[in-house]
Amino acid sequence: MPEIVCLGEALIDMVAQSVGDLAHAVGFDKAPGGAPANVAAGVGVLGGSVGFIGKVGDDPWGACLEETLHGCNVDTSRLVRTKEEFTRLAFVALKEDGGHDFLFHGRRGADELLAPEDLAHDYITGASVFHFGSITTIHDPARLTTYEAVKFAREAGLTVSYDPNLRPALWPDLDLALDQMTLAMELVDFVKVSGEELEFLTGTKELEAGAKALYDLGPELVIVTLGAEGCFYHHSQATGVVPGFRVEVEDTVGCGDAFVASTLLLLNESESDLADLTGEELTRICRFANAAAAITATGSGAIPALPARGEVEELLEGRSAGADDPGF
Repeated sequence: MPEIVCLGEALIDMVAQSVGDLAHAVGFDKAPGGAPANVAAGVGVLGGSVGFIGKVGDDPWGACLEETLHGCNVDTSRLVRTKEEFTRLAFVALKEDGGHDFLFHGRRGADELLAPEDLAHDYITGASVFHFGSITTIHDPARLTTYEAVKFAREAGLTVSYDPNLRPALWPDLDLALDQMTLAMELVDFVKVSGEELEFLTGTKELEAGAKALYDLGPELVIVTLGAEGCFYHHSQATGVVPGFRVEVEDTVGCGDAFVASTLLLLNESESDLADLTGEELTRICRFANAAAAITATGSGAIPALPARGEVEELLEGRSAGADDPGF
């Protein structure tokens, strides 16, 4: 059984070959993606024991995703293929301001059809860490299935991790998004949010106040990723900013997923319980995750750019994040 299990959407990103909005893109490159799938791949490439639960179409895109995950050392025995819907496509363009323009093709994808009978209780409860995202909580049956899996994980005492991964275009309305994300926060031990997601969930951009508001909902550890500036963490034992690493940025898609994968790997390896982590241990974890995210930013696409453990350790050994190296 894998030690870390990720549940959620696996899809194909069609990444624009030019910088700018999607309306003016002239060509696209195919890239396997989906935040939970990226996290699973990230753990696998780093050398961790990981499996993925999800549903894709019985089509060439689904075959590509299964092959890609398997090639990243991810157990795909719980990746289900269906003929009912196609694998979801997401069109992505890097805008001139550094942000991303997203368009999800089709009204629904195979990932939304993940059903309770697709779960294997022992597959989840035999792990140490369970991770999921927000996209499979938008519509049933995937929403029901996701919360059923979370229930299994909580009852078995796993560390439960959550990534809100705000994608407004996929939600019927943002009030529902806020309700579902807030509900999820009450069920998890670790959550990673971006600055945009922090403001959406709490109404504030202020790191300490916003992270504390999320912490008060239930998570033992809240981390806010800050792009080039690194990250901010809030925990019962300590809070603080951990600087990032300066690199030549090619594409920031997948950086947050690389960060989550690295954090889950180190949390799983830690001899301390999550609640007992010290400020020193949290800083070490965040610095490792910052390094993985920085390396990911130097490549194109999410999964192809995910770093091996040796690459992360080489960056950590060769460079020091701080006043002389303020970010990536």
